[in-house]
Amino acid sequence: MTQRRFAVIGDPIAHSKSPVMHAAAYRALGLEHTYEAVRVSEAQLRGVVDQLRAGVFDGLNVTVPHKQRVLAMVHDIDESAAMVGAANTLVRSSDGRVTAHNTDAPALAHELARLGASAREGASALVIGSGGAARSAIVALAVHLEFVRVVVRARAFRSGEVASAFRCELNGRLLAVGCPCVVEAEALDPAAEPFNAVVQCTSAGMPGADGGDAVARAVAWDQLAPDAVALDVVYAPTKTEFFRAAEGASMPCVDGLGMLVEQGALAFKLWLGVDAPRQAMRDAIL
Repeated sequence: MTQRRFAVIGDPIAHSKSPVMHAAAYRALGLEHTYEAVRVSEAQLRGVVDQLRAGVFDGLNVTVPHKQRVLAMVHDIDESAAMVGAANTLVRSSDGRVTAHNTDAPALAHELARLGASAREGASALVIGSGGAARSAIVALAVHLEFVRVVVRARAFRSGEVASAFRCELNGRLLAVGCPCVVEAEALDPAAEPFNAVVQCTSAGMPGADGGDAVARAVAWDQLAPDAVALDVVYAPTKTEFFRAAEGASMPCVDGLGMLVEQGALAFKLWLGVDAPRQAMRDAIL
C-alpha cells in the first residue's frame, strides 16, 4: 500500500496526542502511513488547506483555533460539520476536492452515553464554552442523545452581540429537533439547575491557559440531578479544576481522552475506509 501522509493542525499543537495515537493505529494494521502535528497560524491556514488539495497531505485533523474558519476554505461541507458550524476532519478525494467533517459531536455523544447520559424525561444539560467544542457538545446532546434542553454559558456572552450570533447560528438547526439552546453569560452566580449532564468545552486547565477555577465555579455542583454526569474535553492534564470539582461532587466524570480516541477513530475510517483499532489507539495515549 502506498504510504500516505496525515496531520493535525492547530495553534498551539505541541500538546497533541493525536500523532502517537494514529501511529499506533498504523502499526496495529501494518500500515506505513505517517501522522504529524503541525503548528499553523491563522495566516498560514489557507496555504495548508491548499497543500491538502494538492496532495501534499492525504487528510487533516483540525483543532483550536481553526475549526470554524476552515469551513470557508473547503469545497464541500458534510452535514456533520454544517450542523455544528465547525470541522475537525478534512477529507481529500482522488480529484483533490476537500470535504469538511465533524467527528467531535458523535465522539462526545459516545462518551456521554458510556457514562450513562440519556434523554430521560425532561433531561437538561449545561455546556460551558462558546467555541467549536461547545458547538459539538450541543449537537451531541440535542441531536445524538436527544436532550430536551441545553444551556450554554461562556464569558464571551457578556457581549450581547456574541451571544446573539451564537444563538442564531445554532438555534435554526437545533429547534428543528425540538431542543432549545439557551445562551447565558457566565456570571458570579453558578448555574443552579438540576442538570443531568455538564460538559466543559473551554481550554481552561490546559498548560498555559487560565480560567480553570472560574469554570469549576460556573457549576452549582450541589444542585445537579442525582444521576448527573460530567465530561471535560481537556485531556492534558487529565485532572483539571473542573474534573476535581466533579469528583468532589461524587459524580461520574471523564476527561477528553476517550473522546480523542473516538473522534480519531472516526476520522481514520473517513480517510482509509476501514475500522480503526481503537484499543491500540487508547493504549498508546494512556
